[in-house]
Formats: sequence, C-alpha cells, structure tokens
Amino acid sequence: MPDNAAEVTAAGIARLAGVGRAAVSNWRRRHADFPKPVGGTETSPTFALGDVERWLRAQGKLAEVPLRERVWQLLTGHPAGGAVALCQVGAVLLLVRDRPAVWHRLSEGTDDQLAEMLPVALAPALTARLGEAHPVHLPDAAGLGPTVPLLRGAAELAADLGPREAYAFLLGRHLDANLRQYTLTPPAPAALMAALAGLAPVERAATSPGGKGAPGGPGGPDGTAAGGRAAGGRAAGAQSVGAQAAGEQSAGEQSAGEQAARERAAGSVLDPASGTGGLLGAAGSAVSVYAQERDPDLAALTALRLALDTDAPVRVAGGDSLRADAFPGLAVDAVVCHPPFNERNWGHDELAYDPRWEYGFPARTESELAWVQHALAHVRDGGTAVLLMPPAAASRRSGRRIRADLLRRGALRAVVALPAGAAPPYGIPLHLWVLRRPGAGQPAAPHVLLIDAAAAVAAPAEGPAAPGATTPAPAAHGAVAPSPGRGKLPWQTVHSTVLDAWHAFDRGGAAPERAGVCRVLPVIELLDDDVDLAPARHLPPPAAGGGVAELAAVRDRLTATLTRTAELTPAAPARPRAEEPAADRRPMTTVGELARAGALVLKSGTTAAGGSVPVLTEQDVLAGTGPTGPAGGAAEGDEPVLTEPGDVVVPLIGGGTVARVVDESTAGAALGRNLSLLRPDPEALDPWFLAGYLRGSANQRQASSYASTATRLDVRRLRLPRLPLADQRRYGERYRTLASFEESLRHAARLGEQLVRGLYDGLADGTVEPH
Repeated sequence: MPDNAAEVTAAGIARLAGVGRAAVSNWRRRHADFPKPVGGTETSPTFALGDVERWLRAQGKLAEVPLRERVWQLLTGHPAGGAVALCQVGAVLLLVRDRPAVWHRLSEGTDDQLAEMLPVALAPALTARLGEAHPVHLPDAAGLGPTVPLLRGAAELAADLGPREAYAFLLGRHLDANLRQYTLTPPAPAALMAALAGLAPVERAATSPGGKGAPGGPGGPDGTAAGGRAAGGRAAGAQSVGAQAAGEQSAGEQSAGEQAARERAAGSVLDPASGTGGLLGAAGSAVSVYAQERDPDLAALTALRLALDTDAPVRVAGGDSLRADAFPGLAVDAVVCHPPFNERNWGHDELAYDPRWEYGFPARTESELAWVQHALAHVRDGGTAVLLMPPAAASRRSGRRIRADLLRRGALRAVVALPAGAAPPYGIPLHLWVLRRPGAGQPAAPHVLLIDAAAAVAAPAEGPAAPGATTPAPAAHGAVAPSPGRGKLPWQTVHSTVLDAWHAFDRGGAAPERAGVCRVLPVIELLDDDVDLAPARHLPPPAAGGGVAELAAVRDRLTATLTRTAELTPAAPARPRAEEPAADRRPMTTVGELARAGALVLKSGTTAAGGSVPVLTEQDVLAGTGPTGPAGGAAEGDEPVLTEPGDVVVPLIGGGTVARVVDESTAGAALGRNLSLLRPDPEALDPWFLAGYLRGSANQRQASSYASTATRLDVRRLRLPRLPLADQRRYGERYRTLASFEESLRHAARLGEQLVRGLYDGLADGTVEPH
C-alpha cells in the first residue's frame, strides 16, 4: 500500500503531533510547504498521512508516529469504511489470540502471500469461536490485499497491548468518532442492568461510572464517549475482584443476595438488540452468550468483540429479532436489552398470531412491550429479564392491558426510574423493568418494587450544608426530580440505592421503604383503569423540606448565614488618599506582558478528563461550587491541567465578570474546557489582587470579542496596574473580603430557597401549621 493511501484529518494531525486543532490551522496558514488536502470537504479536508508525517518530522514536531495512531489512520483510510476494516482486524486479532502459531507462519510471507492464505486460516478460527452461522463476512484474497498493512499493524499493536485491548481501542475510537450513527448504552447503566439480572458481581466499588475505557484509549464503544468497552473491561475486573473476595469469605459470611447473584452469573445470557455488545460486555463470566442485531455490520463487530472478551461460547446472529428470531426455542438464564424506542414498523401486521404474545398482542405504538414479551419468551422459568425502557411505556393507555397482565401473573417484579442523563435519549429519565418468568404452578408474586433513583440522587445530604455547596430544594410531589445531567450522575449512589433495595426484595419479598425513593407496593393497588407504573406517581413524597425538624435546622442555618453576611458587608466606600495617583494615571500592564515576563504562567483547559480526579467546569466557576465534572481517563497526548492553591481561573465565554482564586478545597481538580488558568509568581503578583482587577467590568469589556452568538474573553488583553507587592496585598485583602461576602450571599440565597419551598410544600400537605 502506498504511503498516501491513508488519509488523516486536521484533528488526526493534532493527535499525531500532540497539539490542539488551532495549532494545525496555524501551520496551514503560516507554512507554504504544509501538505495540500487530498480529499474530504472544504470545511473538513483530509491529508495524505505519509506527506503529513514527513512534514512533521522535517519541522521537528514529530520523532515517531505512535503505533496506535498509525494503525488508526490506516483503519480510517480503508476504502471500504471503518466498520468493514474493523471486521477484518477483529478476525485477525482472534486468529492472533487463539492460533498464534498460524499467524506467525502467515506473517512471515509477503503481503500477497498473506492476503492469499488468510481467508483459509480465518474460516476455521471464526467457526470455532462463533459457530457455523456467524455474521462475520470476509473478502477473498483480492479484497484483503489493500488491508494487509492495517492487519500487520493491528497484530503488532496486539503484541503490545493484547488482542482484546487492541480491538477495544480501535472499536472504541471508531464508535467515538461516529456517535451520531449509533445508540449506545453507557457503561454505568449497563453494569447496573447486568447486576439486576444476576450477571455481575454485587461489589459496587468495582462498578464505576462511565467514561474512558482501556488504558491508552480515548474512548470506548458504549459510553458518552467510551461506554460499552469501559463497561466490559470494568465488569471483567470486578468479576475477578468478586471472585477473590468470595474466596476470602466463608459461605456463611456472604449474604443470600450475593450468593444468588454469583450462582446466576454462571448461566447463559441473551441480548436480542445487542448494538455493539456493551450490555453483554458487562455481563461478567457467563457460560454462554447469545446476541442478535439487525444491522449486519454491528452484528459482526459485536461477535468479534465478545469472542475476544470472553472464552465462553458466543453465538451472534444478524436480523430483526421480532420478525426473524434467530434463536427460536432458546431459554436462557437472563436477558438484558436496550431495545429501539418508539418504532411503528416493528412487525405489528405480520406478527398478530405470534406465540410470544402471552400477555397480550401489543398495539402498533407499543413496540417496547413487544420487546418485553420477546425477552420473557427467551428466559427459562425463574429467569430474569432486564430492559431499558422509555418512561412513556409505563403509562400509555394503549399498553395498560399488557401491563396489567404482567402484574397479575407476577412477571413484572420491579420498575426503576433512572435520573435524566443516564442513557440516550439523555433528556428524559428512562426506566428499568425487571421481569421474571413465572414458573409453572407457582403462585403469582403479590408485590412489585418501585424505585425512583432520580429522587435518591436529588435528595439533599443530611446535616448542615458546607459553605459553597449547592443545597437543592426538595422536588414537588409527582414532579420529576432534578438531575445533575449527562456525565455528572453519582452512579455509586444510584447503584447502591437500586441494588440494595432489589436484593432485599428479591430475597424476602420486602425492602426498607424510603419516602420518595423506594416502596414495595401490592399489585392490586396498581390494577386500576390506568395501570400506571411510573414510580414517582406511587411513592409517598418525602416530608416537606425534610420534615419540620429539618426546616427548623435550615432556618437556623439561614439565620446564622445572614448574620455572617451582615458582618461581611463592606464598609462604606472611601475616596482615594490625595497622595495616591488617580486610577487612570497609574502605569498599566496586561496579562500577556506578565506572561512573557515570567510573572505568571497562562494555561488553557482541555477536553481531557482528569483521570481519577474531578473536573472544574465553567459552570462550577460561575456558580462558585466545587468541581463537579466527571472523572475519566485522559486522551493520549492531552494531559489535563491540574489546579493548585493560588491559581486564578477565568471563564472565557459568556461575558461574565468572574475570576476565581483556587483554594485548598478546589486544588487538584482538572481544568475544564473554556477556562483559562493564571498561575502567578507569589514573589511578583498577589493572586487576590490579580483576580480582583480581572473582574472589573470595563476591563472585561475591552478584552472581549463578540461573535454572532457569544462573547469570548481574550485573557491576554486583560489589564491591571503595576503596583508594589505590598500595595497589591492591601488591595488583595480587600478583594478577598468581597469574595467572602459574595459567597455568603450565595449560600444565604440557597438556604432561603430551600426554606421557602419547604414551607410552601409543608403548608400544602398539612405537615406545617399555618402559624
């Protein structure tokens, strides 16, 4: 393959050189010898990878292209597309893992010889792992010819990372680069669904929220950017941790729920709408794995991913599970499924007499209830099915008869409302339905478990709030509890709330009731005209504001905060002393000049997450709160900027006059995007003096530029006076006092809002007397 057969975008060039995209744009403008585009569009051109590498080396900007980047660029430049290339790479990596001697012998030949012999060697390797009717289709020798450099590179990458990790990296980056083409299940809800189905260990410490995947990878298949691969990797790690813990404990020391979960984990599992296999990747060490996916490319990718992830037999089929079930008569221990939502053309007309509709024929608008019954048809008696469902499926009138029959026969065991932002579509709070196929001759379960995990996330912490901490007001009864949003959910709280209640209910038919969060309800109470299963409509509201005692405590905290605010109220302004020069006559300098002189260091926030540390976001700086951005693995070559005490952080977008000095509680957080960090030399600049002058309205106006929809601040143009360090500290102390006064006002406003909302709700529901 010639060097210029692989093409790379500007973003790819930035990744190769370890710089931002803006640097690549500057190179194109300033260097006449920069390689010319060879493809793409005017707004997103592509360049020949070989030409780019030679230019970067000549400029001293690149010593050697990392192997993973070269392989990735070869994959993206494949003439048949990334999905086809990934299928070929995955098949070769499976050969490398299962039959290394065969691959070693083949790789010693020329490219033409390798392309000629590979189809013969791959066929038995794929059949041995995936069965005769597997969905992976490989081209002949002529079709494999252009892919040989990619396949050799992938095998070399597997020697460094391992075949599973190499494939996870490439698949993760492919899905991350094409997010709009796929509906992916993030790792945290995937792990929760697997645990509810008894397919993952109960140890929740090892079940971490979504984010980045395997080491060195920028993303993974089923997350906001990396979800599915991260879920699979963490599930496998959690499985080993669970096995070790089980070995260290006696059977008597393990709870019945943990023991039952481990026993079910050694069973079979099916995902009838597998997508990229993220849910099955979270299923731990199942004995056998089945999947079906109607997109043939995704079915092939899923088959290869699962074959590399596990040693269990893997059977994956293409086709529509509802119209053309690939596994008729199969009864597994568990089904996990994230079905497509709101489908009208799901097969309503041709499937009217299908035997799967034990609980009623779904209406055309109830495709999700068709998936529910398909899942129940494929679990053994007593087996568990967990489905991710839209909230409308719990209350639409067209599905009430099926919901009623699911309750009457004891098939529906629990409904869990997740916070908004848990999974796509991220704007609505999705539900988890936990179902269990009733055994023949067994009485129907008389109760159902309802959990509102969104209410658990939104519930204010007990005890007085720390200054600067957000104190949410309690949600009104029946309202959807507020959610922190996509990527910011406290998944440890969600997992513990859901799994603790489910294991208690599954073990003994009862669970501790938590007002507004969890309740075990008799089935008969739900069998009304609506058969509405939405948890928020049946959970008793929490006591208004936490109860009368909590309202009194909030009032006391508000009184103390107002007293403190009054003490911090600035004194009346005084005129400058006559000997001091007027403000407009003082010598001035700019942040850019100070940076060039070494008086401060200027850094910008990146899109890289902070690894194991949280991220300080633009919203955190504006609201004066602690870092709330999710932790995750940083992208290769893009190290996060970590804050230190005394740093000054300034938002770049929005036109607000905010500059925040980092204290001990915020130090160590990763700097988020659209933020600029100024690290002053303490022997030359006082941080509070710097932050105070940067907040001046006139200062911000003259340093801002205006676009059509936003205002952007140029930090280097911000001005401040040249003053001796002693005078700086005098001004800085005054600015520090103003910042304390401002924070006290914010805290008082939050407490006041909580008190007012609690009193309104308490008076309305009768828990507070009107005097």
